Amino acid sequence: MELTDQQRTILEMVRRMAQERVAPRAAEIDEKDEYPWDLWTLFRDAGLLRLVIPEAYGGLGADHTTVCLVVEELAKVSAAAAHIVFTCASNISPVLIGGSEALKARLLSRYAAEGGLAALAITEPEAGSDVAAMQTVAKRVGDAYVLNGTKAMISNGDNATIYSIFAKTDPDAGRRGISAFAVEAGTAGLTPGRHERKMGMRGSVLTSLTLEDVRVPVENRLGEEGEGFRICVESLNSARLITAAHALGIAEGALDYARRYAMTRRQFGRPIAEFQGVQFLLADMATEVEAARALTYEATRRYDRQEPDFVKFSAMAKLFTTDMAMQVTTDAVQVLGGYGYLKDHPVERMMRDAKVEQIWDGTNQIQRLLIGRLLTKEG
Repeated sequence: MELTDQQRTILEMVRRMAQERVAPRAAEIDEKDEYPWDLWTLFRDAGLLRLVIPEAYGGLGADHTTVCLVVEELAKVSAAAAHIVFTCASNISPVLIGGSEALKARLLSRYAAEGGLAALAITEPEAGSDVAAMQTVAKRVGDAYVLNGTKAMISNGDNATIYSIFAKTDPDAGRRGISAFAVEAGTAGLTPGRHERKMGMRGSVLTSLTLEDVRVPVENRLGEEGEGFRICVESLNSARLITAAHALGIAEGALDYARRYAMTRRQFGRPIAEFQGVQFLLADMATEVEAARALTYEATRRYDRQEPDFVKFSAMAKLFTTDMAMQVTTDAVQVLGGYGYLKDHPVERMMRDAKVEQIWDGTNQIQRLLIGRLLTKEG
């Protein structure tokens, strides 16, 4: 893939940052499960938290290919650190898609200047893949909406500055009754829950959200009433690409570590990299990584150009790359044998981190349904 001058400059900076500043912190972030505010500050100062914000509001106006290159590079050494840039780009999408010009000028300018964090509040305890089953409601009262309900598994749930919250303005209209709202941190009645105890992605924040009579000005509605489902779908179409890049980076990190380990670990008087069984594992891992990279960046190219089939390619990239990452990280543990099972080596962390990629931003079963439906609608 041919990089632009801007992409090449950004990637060189991120690569140095990843090796010099992020990699030394990766194990500690996972062990302590504490949000790495030092890296948030590092990324903010480097401009990485405003990649997708249009230049008119103080951002870099970068395309999705650029965002994915950055997330991929960071995820090679720390998925949790990469998740900071990941969510700053993906979770602000509803505001970019549905916000009025006045709302975007107010919220995005501050977001770009201060290095905000965004949260995407769709999922509920009884509404995961079935978005239309959400029970959070938004009732129009004068010049505002009053929101009540509970959201679950919200990334950046207690540290976001902007929440994109989806709620029913017409509870009887199914998905056509869903609307979206930009809610600012500190709004009365918006209460994050405890940090969830996660298998992987430790160091990232995941909480529930309780909404009790949360009053949101009409001007903070995203799009028109009933357009929330469309905004949700469009947001996920872009998020899936970043998920794919995130998973790709994790897999690359695991492959590189396993390859280097195999070349230095000796058994029966020679490096285990010389044994056919290990070579077969590494060969399959490398092939899958390269195939996933090709698909991911073909999908970002189509998305950036808004080609007619970008939705299908976004879903395929998410599906293939995240399944690949789970397999490659598992095989990396196998290459290391018993040592791969120990926290002394990063591959067990990478395997734990990879699992969630198959779940969030639409499970891989949902991706298969979407791809199948799109294929059977084609002429």
